[in-house]
Amino acid sequence: MPPDQHDVEFSVNGMVCRRGAVDGRMLLSDYLRHELLLAGTHVGCEHGVCGACTVLFDGLPVRSCLMLAVQANGHELTTVEGLANGDELHPIQEAMHEHHGVQCGYCTPGILITMTAFLKENPKPSEDEVREALSGNLCRCTGYQNIVDAMLHAAQVMRATTR
Repeated sequence: MPPDQHDVEFSVNGMVCRRGAVDGRMLLSDYLRHELLLAGTHVGCEHGVCGACTVLFDGLPVRSCLMLAVQANGHELTTVEGLANGDELHPIQEAMHEHHGVQCGYCTPGILITMTAFLKENPKPSEDEVREALSGNLCRCTGYQNIVDAMLHAAQVMRATTR
């Protein structure tokens, strides 16, 4: 194997991914989109600012445009494709739909992933806490009020289902 190629093995959305010969310079976002065909991970700014490429890395939100695919070796990733349970949407996805939190949808996967981690850590957030958590995800199409309303609703639904 050439010196800049690496074997990787990690979990993506609950499935083990074993791939050999991954270029050591390939970004995780590119690997997810082009090698694994998980196109829900969007690439916006390519500088880690917009949040569109956010994925969960061992349960924590990270910018996949700032990570190399080889850094995922041995770890567990969740992309937006891994949120739903078959045809059943995750409560966060359902809330975004019900509260019209989506316009063009480009930023939505990153927001959904960011908020999944946030609501797990903070199941009863205030509006200000939701706004703070969303501050790392840029949306050009809408004001954030519908997204905030959706996340407050999702938190309520998620608390009710865990009782």
